[in-house]
Amino acid sequence: MNPCFMMKTTTKVTSTYNCSLERAFKSPMLCDVKKVHTGYGVMPKLTHCTEDENWGKVGGSRKVFMDKNLFFKGGEAALDTVLIRTENKYWKIEISNFKYWAMGFNKFQGEWFTEDNNNGTVNVNYKYTLFSKHILAYPFHWLVTKTIWRNYMKHAMENIKIMAKNNEPYVHK
Repeated sequence: MNPCFMMKTTTKVTSTYNCSLERAFKSPMLCDVKKVHTGYGVMPKLTHCTEDENWGKVGGSRKVFMDKNLFFKGGEAALDTVLIRTENKYWKIEISNFKYWAMGFNKFQGEWFTEDNNNGTVNVNYKYTLFSKHILAYPFHWLVTKTIWRNYMKHAMENIKIMAKNNEPYVHK
């Protein structure tokens, strides 16, 4: 198999937020990430990030640290990188350099789309693509993406919705 070839599975969730377009766009990436990723099922909560001085800018990255749980000893977990930022419309980030067993996945790419309804609400589409080089694991990866990861995304999206509605302060610019 070509070493550059990757299997990928994608899932998405949608919601309508009752807040400004700016809040719906900036809250998931620029607010306190610990309030977004609070742990869910097999996913431990995030504890903090380091080396995040340029987070929120294209090319900016941060090291992500997670709490321990049954599947992870705790500590540094991965690297987040901003790939695309189109103001008030679209984010694309990548999670890579996993420091824990990521069920055979090599990287994740998350996308956050916002569309103003011009009535005080914003449509949000949240999409994740999970990548793997393991063709034989594809059925397992498809199942994980469509169930465990999708439910985790719904949980994070609800946390973001609350933060946006409550005008949580931005940690990054």
